[in-house]
Amino acid sequence: MLSLVIIASLLALASGKPCDTEGSNSELYLSLNKNLLRSLETQEGLPNPSVHLALRLSNYHNLAKESEHLNRLKNNLHNDIQSSLSNSQSVTGLLALYTLALKSSCYDLNTITFTVSEKSETLLTHLKKQMEDEKQHIAFSHRPLTNYYQYSLGVLALCTSGIRVNNHVSNKLIKAVELELFKHGDSESIDTYAMAGMALQCVKDAGSHVQNAAELDTALSKIKQKLLASRRTDGHIGNEFSTGLAVQALIAMGSQVAECAASMEAMRTDARSNTYHNPMAISQILPALQQKSYLTVKSKECLNEDDTLVLEPIDPVVVLPSESKVTVMVEVVASSGAAAVYSVDATKGSSLLEALELLKVKNVGFTFEKESSLWGPFLSMVNGEQARQSDRRYWHLSSDGTALSQGVNDFKIEAAQKITIKNTSY
Repeated sequence: MLSLVIIASLLALASGKPCDTEGSNSELYLSLNKNLLRSLETQEGLPNPSVHLALRLSNYHNLAKESEHLNRLKNNLHNDIQSSLSNSQSVTGLLALYTLALKSSCYDLNTITFTVSEKSETLLTHLKKQMEDEKQHIAFSHRPLTNYYQYSLGVLALCTSGIRVNNHVSNKLIKAVELELFKHGDSESIDTYAMAGMALQCVKDAGSHVQNAAELDTALSKIKQKLLASRRTDGHIGNEFSTGLAVQALIAMGSQVAECAASMEAMRTDARSNTYHNPMAISQILPALQQKSYLTVKSKECLNEDDTLVLEPIDPVVVLPSESKVTVMVEVVASSGAAAVYSVDATKGSSLLEALELLKVKNVGFTFEKESSLWGPFLSMVNGEQARQSDRRYWHLSSDGTALSQGVNDFKIEAAQKITIKNTSY
């Protein structure tokens, strides 16, 4: 019965309703590509390896700007990872994305080294060590040091780089799929299922997983089932920000995702309405829209590439400040369950972060600190209480009871609402 459900779902993906002309779609993809290129000039903090990966997988290129960004990755991001490794921090996901970004530029990974405790070792050696540490932590604590999304990224980066993934490492991922351990709070993490799908498909394609081949096939089937079962009526798989990776995974696992499939149409509709203004989000949907996945990196040759992408000057957009105010109730729920409620009048159209900053300066007892990530800033401490990854906790954000799918800097305040900030375990 399950196989019939999967087949029916795949047929729905492969067939598509009439959609925009191919030329119109190409113009959209070119626009997204240009938005990613422009983000290189305006990005704050460290250069983003995910953005580089998407640019390199695209059909359109500005090789000079991509080369400049590669050099920033090899300097700024490299030094940041070097510092983390020297401080014995777990950076599996970032190290894996760095590896994939370099691989997408056909860079010789054996020439990239990190020096820890006066010992110089290659990037891939450090990634293998991080994965061994993750695997050992799963064995003793039944969870990775970081999370299964980063663990999957690590498997994918090693595999696409031609490194034979240790059977014990891939088995831990297979077992996690079997036990349905991919959760974010109370919800299933579609992003993690997608990344695990690409990672395990790479392991299968490499032919190195001779032990438990049947279990590997079962895990891949289950991942495909999870992705298809999470499709919404509007075409999204999971939500707007997990659809890109989910489509990538389905493509990597051999599913035919038609140009006019509902999931492709959903991403194009979101892109045209500027839902994906965050470069990290664009970097995940652009490969999917061009019928590619991160698995494509394994066979990339960097030969005879298009170099016609040119950024035209754009006139600065003058945005007049809004005079409309909306009342935002902010509830903070500590790990103990104790709650505190505040109120702030925020400018309509401002970000949640701006509203929280405004509340903070009112000196009514609300305080917060934030940290940076590839997706932008996130809350790390609220009212003096931390929610740290090392403690398996995070600040869960919701608006009028609905979980936010965007970060504090991307979510816009358009109407009066109640924002709940809850210290949550995962």
